[in-house]
Amino acid sequence: MRRLSLSALALVVVLVGAHTFVWRGAGQRLQSGFASWVALRRAEGWTVTTGTPAYGGWPLAATLTVPDFSLAGAQADIPGGLTFGGERAVLAVSLLHPRLLTVSFVGGQHVRLGGLPDIPFRADSLYGSFPLIPGARSADIDATNLRAGLPFAEGSAGSVTIALMRAHFETKPAAPQGEPAISFSGSAEDIALSPRPAPAPPSWPLGDHVASVSVEGAVDGPLPRAPDLVARATGWRDGGGTLEIHRLAVGWGPLGLTGSATLALDERLQPMGAASVRMVGQVEALDTLAANHAITQRAAMAAKAVLSLMTHQPEGGGTPEVVVPLTLQKQVLSMGRIPLARIADWIWPSAP
Repeated sequence: MRRLSLSALALVVVLVGAHTFVWRGAGQRLQSGFASWVALRRAEGWTVTTGTPAYGGWPLAATLTVPDFSLAGAQADIPGGLTFGGERAVLAVSLLHPRLLTVSFVGGQHVRLGGLPDIPFRADSLYGSFPLIPGARSADIDATNLRAGLPFAEGSAGSVTIALMRAHFETKPAAPQGEPAISFSGSAEDIALSPRPAPAPPSWPLGDHVASVSVEGAVDGPLPRAPDLVARATGWRDGGGTLEIHRLAVGWGPLGLTGSATLALDERLQPMGAASVRMVGQVEALDTLAANHAITQRAAMAAKAVLSLMTHQPEGGGTPEVVVPLTLQKQVLSMGRIPLARIADWIWPSAP
């Protein structure tokens, strides 16, 4: 019996030792992978700063906790660049799923795009998932109870809360014409908007609650590498590049909207395209817009008169709906053959 107990104890020691060896190996790979990522970003011109990383996660995962991180760069791709940072990021590889890296963002974070105001945010849960497979270029982002600042004019600020948000991206920069170089999908549910500051009306055009927003689409390739945005946009246009919105769905206040669109660039590198939009609740939405002073009562009445001519009853009954064809050409947005608005020219930034 004593010999059996010693054998069992020896087996436990061997198993624990083997597990610790595997865990240490995973931790070392995580450490070297993060160091390589930082070096590569810096070689590309990014500024990366972090506090001292701490390793842990035993026994089920290898983790690397990175405090006080910041990332700034991409001036060649985004006018004014991109800045992102926060209190703490936790990189983790589960020993049960060693080909998947998760990055959790803990505490307060912030992001700034170009010359836009800095946006602070935090969430109960916010993480990204990235496959550790050669050739894989995809990411999944998930967040619950995301709370972000909402900058307004003249330095005032509000807030937006998103109960649930999900996004998925896949990239294939060398994709030929007709194939997606970037595929994306995303959704957000139960969005609460804070009141707007004066002198704007405090209510949002369709109310302060957005039930849901979802989008699926793709950018068809190829995506050329060029020294500035104008050259890249020109190469993308000349290569037959298009932005396909396969499905867009919005539920905001009384309005339900679904649609699809195809967009491209014309000879002046201005957006052009066509879309089809299906709406329900349009009459109530126009009344809400007028009540919240987004449009005048006269404009609401005129719009309802036009939309009434386009309203039809779905087969089998249901809520009356409107299908609206939209086109954008030579900076004019039209509904069918009726011009609605002239869109201001997109000003492309000059090369640095």
